[in-house]
Amino acid sequence: VFTGCGQKKNEDPVTVTLWHVYGGQTESPLNDLIDEFNETIGKEENIRVQVGSVTNTNTIHENVLASAFGDPGASKLPDMFVSYPKTVLAMPDDTELVDYYDYFTEEELNEFIPAFLEEGVIHERLSILPVAKSTEVMFINKTAFDRFAKETGAKMEDLKTWEGLFAMAEQYVAWTDNQTPDIPDDGKNFFVHDYHFNYFQVGVESLGENFFKGENLAFGPEFQTEPYAKAALSGGVWLRSGYATEPLRTGDSIVSVASSASVLYYSDEVTYADNTSEKVEIVSMPCPVFARGETMVMQRGAGICTVKSTPEKEKACITFLKWLTEAQKNVEFVTSLGYMPVKQEAFDVYLPEAIEKLSDPMYVSLYQAFLKTQENYTFYTAPKLDSYLDLETKFEELIRQTLSVKRLEWQEHPEDMDKLVSETLEDFKAAYTQ
Repeated sequence: VFTGCGQKKNEDPVTVTLWHVYGGQTESPLNDLIDEFNETIGKEENIRVQVGSVTNTNTIHENVLASAFGDPGASKLPDMFVSYPKTVLAMPDDTELVDYYDYFTEEELNEFIPAFLEEGVIHERLSILPVAKSTEVMFINKTAFDRFAKETGAKMEDLKTWEGLFAMAEQYVAWTDNQTPDIPDDGKNFFVHDYHFNYFQVGVESLGENFFKGENLAFGPEFQTEPYAKAALSGGVWLRSGYATEPLRTGDSIVSVASSASVLYYSDEVTYADNTSEKVEIVSMPCPVFARGETMVMQRGAGICTVKSTPEKEKACITFLKWLTEAQKNVEFVTSLGYMPVKQEAFDVYLPEAIEKLSDPMYVSLYQAFLKTQENYTFYTAPKLDSYLDLETKFEELIRQTLSVKRLEWQEHPEDMDKLVSETLEDFKAAYTQ
């Protein structure tokens, strides 16, 4: 069988499609790398990678499930797509995905950070290959912190533990309140956490206790709201919805813990409520830990699934993924997006070299925090529970709501702090288990 130009059909490139989340449809670091692959290895191996969609993980999650369930009007599944475990778990048959154990040798898999691979193992099959990972780090408006430290003696070193951070949050709200003695109760939040569910989950696990019990939460002895609740009730913690980047951009908070990939949305300019603005220095530190707990941090970031098709297409996908996760190429990819590489060699050799070439001080600080995190922390892998997403959504809403209500009570009766902290825990547990 011949094509119109007279070439044999089997000489056409093996074309594979990809849905991903790295950048936009018109401006994407991964699209640029795919162009490079197509012009080099792809041309040599007669492979072409074609981007079918660049969107966000929620949209890909919905589209993949629509395709997998055969919904009317749904697109055909691409050959590769970016995925979290929740997507694979929700598919009607995850065996339609390639098991990477069949395509990577043990030696090749040993090059990856073990915890990153572990997250992609579902039903004993390696269904998700890590290509770029994120974790949680602490972002600090150093310009504002230095002003606070100059007057109070606060030390950035104390932010290494949750106990130190929350004590400082109480100090900061009182200090900012005292700046305007004629306006009562206008102290500012010190700290904002993007993911309260992660704070409690990793915190409890780091203290040697199970956060989950089956498909529910354990609510064991280590699950307690101090020192978090005390700082929140006194006004030191941001409890409104939205992302942590927003209160840092407006000066309503000066320290956050968020996904490292959110560095893309942090700004070196703060615009205050009176429309004045100020250039600031944003620095990063590894995520705080409990003083008596394990040095543990949440790992985040999706990976790539490959859909079973033909041997030629599957081989083409694997060729591309091995190229993208090669240590030096992977560092080139992830440092354009604020992610971590996925192999130990990348951390040891190529990431330090890449940091020296970065021009943005905010990214330099972030990647230095990455190196410290990878060297000193255990990466926590959340369990693959069918109920995980529902548990997380309910938790995030209720914890903010419960603490906000108790904060109002504390403003009326500040002398009742210990009683209110205890009530906060009980009220939250009662609401959550209803």
